[in-house]
Amino acid sequence: MLKGIDPILNADILYILRAMGHGDELAIVDVNFPAETMARELVRMEAADAPRMLRAVLSLLPLDDFVPDPAIRMEVVGDPEAEPEVCREFREILARPEYGGVPLAKIERFAFYERVRGCFAVIATGERRLYGNVILKKGVIRPD
Repeated sequence: MLKGIDPILNADILYILRAMGHGDELAIVDVNFPAETMARELVRMEAADAPRMLRAVLSLLPLDDFVPDPAIRMEVVGDPEAEPEVCREFREILARPEYGGVPLAKIERFAFYERVRGCFAVIATGERRLYGNVILKKGVIRPD
C-alpha cells in the first residue's frame, strides 16, 4: 500500500502509467472487448468496473490538452447518438476538474478497435455493461 495512490492501481498499471510518454494512449475496456487480440501490453483487472478504473487512472494520468479529444469512447452500433449508462459515467468523471475537465468524444466501433491496436497498453476490466470502453491520451506534467 502506498500513500496517496489508489490501491486498485497495481504495480503493472503503475509501471505502464510511468512508462507512457506524451501522446501515448491507454485503453480501459470491458469484458466483451477482444483485449487479448488487440493489446500490445495487457493488464487484467477483472475485479474492477470500468468507471472505477477510469477514476483510479485519472488520479495519476494527466490528459493531453494539446489535442481536441484526449478521451474517446466507442459509438453504439446502429445508434451513434446513444449514450449507454457506462459512457454517461465516463463523461461525468472526465468532466470533473480534478480529472481534467474534458469532454468525451466518440468514434465508430471499428475505428475504435483500430485505435486500440496502437495503444501503449490495455487494461481489461470486469465491466459487464456493453460499451464500457474508453481510450485516454496522456498529456504532460507542467512545471509549477
